[in-house]
Amino acid sequence: MQLSSSSFANGTTIPRRFTCDGEDRSPPLGWTGAPAGTGSFVLLCDDPDAPAKIWHHWAAYDIAADCVGLAEGAAQHAGKQGFKQATNDFRRPGYGGPCPPHRHGRHRYHFRLLALSIEHLPPGNDPSCQAVEREARKHLLAEAVLVGVYER
Repeated sequence: MQLSSSSFANGTTIPRRFTCDGEDRSPPLGWTGAPAGTGSFVLLCDDPDAPAKIWHHWAAYDIAADCVGLAEGAAQHAGKQGFKQATNDFRRPGYGGPCPPHRHGRHRYHFRLLALSIEHLPPGNDPSCQAVEREARKHLLAEAVLVGVYER
């Protein structure tokens, strides 16, 4: 399975509009090669270079199995597109773009696509990104990663 973006290549800089310094919109993401038996997808974004712990920026889940990508800004219209979003470490549901501390150096942002064997996750009401990932991993068929970088 492969995850990509039309806005940045793996290992390159995430454009400002997808960060807290810009419009804070979710980037366009597309994927190919989902395994047979995929029931749904989960998209995660986290920053392993955050000062205290991994910082969870986004968890979108219950993405339909026939979906092959999300358009730019999809996080702002999740309900219309039929997927759900968890509460991120900014303490709000949805996407919170890259926002490393000023002068903290280059941070890597891991966008991860998980193909699951079930159609709907049961993470409970108002789940955290971590809760969604924990539940998703119980049903994991495949995973793809796209890494972008950002520095302030």
